[in-house]
Order: sequence, then structure tokens, then C-alpha cells
Amino acid sequence: MPKPEPRYMGGQAVLEGVMMRGATTWAVAVRTPEGKIAVDVRDVPGWSEKYRHVPLLRGITGLGESLGLGYRALTWSANQQVPEDEQVSEKAMGWMVVVSMILVSALFLVVPAVVGKGTNSLFDFVPFQVAEALFQMVMFLGYLSLIGFVKDIRRVFAYHGAEHKAIAAYENGVELTPESAQQFTTAHVRCGTNFLLTVMVIAMITYSLVPASTLPTIVASRVVLIPVIAGVSYEVIRLAAKNMHRRWVRALMRPGLLLQRMTTREPDLDQLEVAIASLRAVMTAEELAEVERRSARTAGGVVLAPNSVL
Repeated sequence: MPKPEPRYMGGQAVLEGVMMRGATTWAVAVRTPEGKIAVDVRDVPGWSEKYRHVPLLRGITGLGESLGLGYRALTWSANQQVPEDEQVSEKAMGWMVVVSMILVSALFLVVPAVVGKGTNSLFDFVPFQVAEALFQMVMFLGYLSLIGFVKDIRRVFAYHGAEHKAIAAYENGVELTPESAQQFTTAHVRCGTNFLLTVMVIAMITYSLVPASTLPTIVASRVVLIPVIAGVSYEVIRLAAKNMHRRWVRALMRPGLLLQRMTTREPDLDQLEVAIASLRAVMTAEELAEVERRSARTAGGVVLAPNSVL
């Protein structure tokens, strides 16, 4: 009988906290204005679980589910920071997210296509797809650089780092404490930042196979191919996570890990405490028991797993 695939923990930084997604539940833990840790635990929808063993589809459905959980987690975390009369509903937040995604998608799909088409018209020795991909990358890096100057975003980035460190501590079998988790790097191969960079690379390869005709057909092809590119990118990240012990895999993932320096910050122990609270909230009784057993075996030292990103 083949060995079952591991259940990877995943998460997302939110306002003053971290969301974690486990096998059957997802949780949000935040630091309240009073300094306490508030935790909300809910069942995962589960509709993507049926495709967990279907390549490509598991990536597409998993991404859709993650987006849904993400805006719910963001809504709850934001509401913990303000008085009740200033809180927003999940429905209102959902519409804000949808509108934002449409605007961002239009910006990152249409503008690079227009620039790429114009560059190709002026300099026919520059392939359209190359100019489009380069401008898209410049926009992406510029966006990350700009938002990094916003104080509240820097706080979110620190919680992003705390999320990665907490998951690394769990995956490496050390005691789940802020002090133990602090030993790890803020970079992780399964990070959404790494996923986005992989998406851009896969997109450049995929778009190079699409004829550069009229601008409307180019933009339409970009939109239609989004699910395919997302599914392929998910499989690439999944394979990389299983093979980080191989030097050539680490080399391929290196740009994505380095890019995370723009989307993570070193967390403090209080932020790590919040991330660990969220992680523990979604762990099953068996997972918690295994963590305690492994912690006892590795007390006094860190034993790195093959997929460690240290």
C-alpha cells in the first residue's frame, strides 16, 4: 500500500494575526487591542477535498477555496481591531475583494499586453511575449516595493514571517513555542509569493505558445488560461516541496525564496505566539500528540526535515 501523502499546513497573514488551514478546520488567531489572543475556528468547506488527488484540478479548486477562506479570515481579523459599530460584514468584504481582484487582474493583464504590443510594434526584434513578461515583472516588483513602505502592511508582513516560522517548526518536529520557531527562516517554498512568481514564469512560457494577434484576443487568451496556469503552478510548487533535498530543486526555487524578503519581515515573539495559537487550533488530536512526541525527542536541538528551507 502506498504511503499516504502528507497533509501540508497552509496559512495567510491577516490584520494583527494569522489564519491557518488544517485537514478539517481553519482558524484565525489575532492579537486584540487589549493584548489578548482571540481565536476563531471553523470547518473547512471541503468541496475542494474531492479533487485532492487529481492533478491540476486540485490546484484550481484549492486556490478558489483559499481565496474564499482568505477574505473571511481578513474580515474577522479586521473586526477584532475596531468597535462593533464600525465592523464590516463578510458579504461587504467579499464584494470589496471581488472588485479589487478584477481591477488588479485588469491592471496586470491588460497593461503589460498593451505595452508588449506597443514595444513589439516599435522594435520588431523584441518578441511580444518577452516585452509583456518583463513589464509584468517590473509592475509586480514595483508594487511589492511600494506597499512595503506602509506601516500596517509591514505589520502584516511580520505576521507572514511568523506564519512561515510556525509551520517550519511544525514540519521540522521541534517544540511549538515562539522561541523554537524563531530559529527558522521567514522563507518557505509553499509561500504564496513563491507561487505568484511561479505563475508568472509558467504564464510567460504558456503565452509564448499563443499567437500575438489583436489586443482583444490576446487579453481574452490571458483570462481563459488563468486556471490552467494556476493548476500547473500548483503542481510545480507541490513537487518542489517534496524535493527540496535536491540541489537543483533548491536552485530553481531560490528566486522565489529570495523574493519573500519583500513580503515577510522578522516577527517578534508575540507575533509568533499568535501564529502558533492559530496552528494549534487546526491540528487534530493525533497531530498534537505527534508534535508532543517529536518535541520530546528533539528537545535541546533542532532536527531539520528534508524539505527545510533553512
